This record gives sequence, structure tokens and C-alpha cells, in this order.
Amino acid sequence: MKIAVCASEVVPFAKTGGLADVAGALPVELEALGHEVVIIMPRYKAIQEPKFKIQKLKEGVSYSVTGKKIKVYFIENEAYFNRDGLYGDKAGDYKDNLDRFSCYSNGALDLLKEINFKADIIHCHDWQSALVLIYLKTHKRDDPFYRDTRTVFTIHNIGYQGLFPKDEFPKLGIGWEYFNMEKLEFYDKINLLKGGMVFSDIINTVSPTYAKEIQTKEFGYGLEGVLGKRKRDVFGILNGLDYSIWNPETDKFIAKNFSLKNIEGKNVDKADLQKICGLPVDAKIPLFGVVSRLAEQKGFDILAEAIEKICRMKLQLVILGTGDMKYHTLLGDIAKKYPKVVSLHLKFDDTLAHKIYAGSDIFLMPSKYEPCGLGQLISMSYGTIPLVFKTGGLADTVTTHDGFVFDKYKSADLIKTLEKAVKAFKDQNEWLKLMRKAMQNNFSWKESAKDYISLYEKAKSKSR
Repeated sequence: MKIAVCASEVVPFAKTGGLADVAGALPVELEALGHEVVIIMPRYKAIQEPKFKIQKLKEGVSYSVTGKKIKVYFIENEAYFNRDGLYGDKAGDYKDNLDRFSCYSNGALDLLKEINFKADIIHCHDWQSALVLIYLKTHKRDDPFYRDTRTVFTIHNIGYQGLFPKDEFPKLGIGWEYFNMEKLEFYDKINLLKGGMVFSDIINTVSPTYAKEIQTKEFGYGLEGVLGKRKRDVFGILNGLDYSIWNPETDKFIAKNFSLKNIEGKNVDKADLQKICGLPVDAKIPLFGVVSRLAEQKGFDILAEAIEKICRMKLQLVILGTGDMKYHTLLGDIAKKYPKVVSLHLKFDDTLAHKIYAGSDIFLMPSKYEPCGLGQLISMSYGTIPLVFKTGGLADTVTTHDGFVFDKYKSADLIKTLEKAVKAFKDQNEWLKLMRKAMQNNFSWKESAKDYISLYEKAKSKSR
């Protein structure tokens, strides 16, 4: 099968979130399964030649290689993409994002024709590449080159929709007949994510539970009706985990490597984490780790309500991340008040993140909603037991057999579940069994890639 992946960010070239991990890892697994893949993304300022061995294809297009021989094509435009941020700066989203991603989307479709890559499937991710799907079904509709091409659209987080003022619609270069309730109009604005849903053959998101959740009023962000009309074409596939990066046997960032067969090394990592975080080095006290954006979506509203009670439990808590200023302030005050209980790190630190996953006993992830989540997958590979709210990908990956789960989004329920985890930690023989169960999970991209192939086959069976 010939597959073209269109995404606005791709590891290792550019990343702001989980979208880049998926767009970078999935094509490599698809290639390993024998499929021909190309990737198309914008050429941002940060994508420099020496690091990525970039070559020029023609004016406005360059390329690099990932996997064995997957070509990653970069759509160039100095005015639009030669900026420090991908989507915005400290002042907010770039005002010309509609122009920027319209340029990228047109460029992606034109490029496929120029390199004669007759894709069986074009796989687009999130609103930034939704215009590829829209253009394919509008002004490219009668072009015989794309006649046999079918499409898959992946929603990574339905909360980000690509909304633009109605008066910018002419910039898209398509007729006003597409600006209506059934197509691109959303409360008198342009909604690109909605357009991606309407114009794609198959829609999927990054976990089976989240695929159901986004069809409800609570989680649909106003688009549940659109998804409801297409419910037969909506699927959920879990994101995979890159075990070449997140592996306690080979992790270069941690104090002591360990494995399922030699799990004792984890004790060294715990002591190392306690030491560098300024906490008392004590193997018998349960150490909770958090690596997260500090935001309400990630559960920090109920964590903030519960934090005083949590700090009076017999435990330790290491928090790494940045986010909303109110949580910076609140957690900063708590860390000063309980210096032997809470260690706070308001920054992004990849090395410390690895150490937290490896050295913690329990990974705290009480997200209000979580399309897939990687933190719980990473923590389990290190024998660190996840404690989660039952939502989205967390509900699909963590059970009471290998983690701690609460199903009412309230601070009281979070506290009860923490108390349960602290109590369970006291029985070290049972805890060791729990760690082993967690480490035996396999969330590799190989399995997810097979599910995507099945999805592509469903898309190919669609009539034009």
C-alpha cells in the first residue's frame, strides 16, 4: 500500500506534543510491515540541514530520510514557516495560521502529483492538515491523479479545532457553498477540524474510549453531532510507545538500568531520584511522580483541592512540568511548606523526566480527559504503577490489576485512591507482583500499526 502521511509536526524534526510522536513513529512501523510511505510537513525554522541531512528537491520543497528509506518532504515558505514557533508565540496563535496551513496543504497535494506518488491512503492529523482532505474533495475532486486515493483523519485532541473568522473564508480558494452547517461553518466561524471530519473517508482518534467520549456532549466540544452522523466511520486506535526511548534496560538517563528479570536496580533509581530532589532517602516511603502540563485538563484542579491532605500522608511527591500560573504559585507554596514531602520542578527537563519514571513507585495522572496519554504507558514499562482517573486512553490501558483507578472526578475520590496506593505499597511482596504485571504490558507501535492497516483497508473500500 502507498501511504502519504500529512502532519504539522513529526519527531525528530519538530515537536510540541504527542501528535509529533505518532506522526514520527507510525510511518516507521508501516514501512517495517512492507508498505511504501512518505511524510509531508512544513519546513520550520528549527529544521536545519546539518542535523537532518536535508536535500533540495526543487524550489519550495526539500527532504530528509527517516526509518530505512521514508522520505520526509518539507513544504517551504520563508514568510510563513521561518519563525521560532510552530503555531504561535508568547502573544498567542499566529494571526495568519489559516494562510500558513492552506499553503502547506495545497503544497502537499501538488507535491504528491509532482513526485508521482499515487497514494492509496492520505493520512492527515489534526486541524493543521485538515485542508488536505478538504481540497482533495473540492477543487481536486475531478483530477484523475487522485481518483483512487482514500483518506483517514486522526483527531489527537478535539479541543483544538482550528477556528478562524468567517471573513477569511475566501483565502481558502473554495466556493461559499462549502461554508454551511453541513461543511465548514461552526457558529459563524470556519472550523478546519470539522472540515477534516466531514471530508475524510474514515475518522479515528487515539484510543477506543476517547472515540466514544467525543461523540458525547461532555467531551465533543460542540462537534459531537458531526461525529454522531458519521459514527460508523469513527474508530479508536491506541497510540504506541517507543520502547527504544522508554526502556529501563537501556535508558542512558537513569542511575541504574534494570529489567523484569532484574528489578532490584529500580531501588537505586529511587534513591537517586530522592537525593537529586532533596527528599529524604527512604526505600520504605512511597514516592509519587508527576510529569505533566500543569493545567486543569491534567487533573490539577482536584489535585490542588486535595494537596494539603495528600502532604499529610506518609508519602513523597515529585512534580515536573510547567503550565498555568495559579498552579505554579499554589504548588510553589506547598513545596516550601512541606520541603520533605514535595519536590517541585517548574521546567521541561528530559533527563529528570526519565529519572522520575524510573525512580518513582507510583505515577500520578488524574487527568479530567486524556485522548490517549503516554505517561501511564511509560511508567508501566519502568514498573512504576499508574494512578489514574478512568477516562479516554487511561481507561483503555490501566486496570485495577496493574494500577489504581478512580471513576468519579472528585478530590475526595483522588484522596481515597492515593490512600489505597499508600496502603498497598506496605506489602512489598504483593507490590513486586504488581510491578511485574505492569512491566509485562506491551504497547508497541507494531500492534497499533497493524490496526491502522485495517483502518486503511476500510477507507479503500469506500466509494468516491
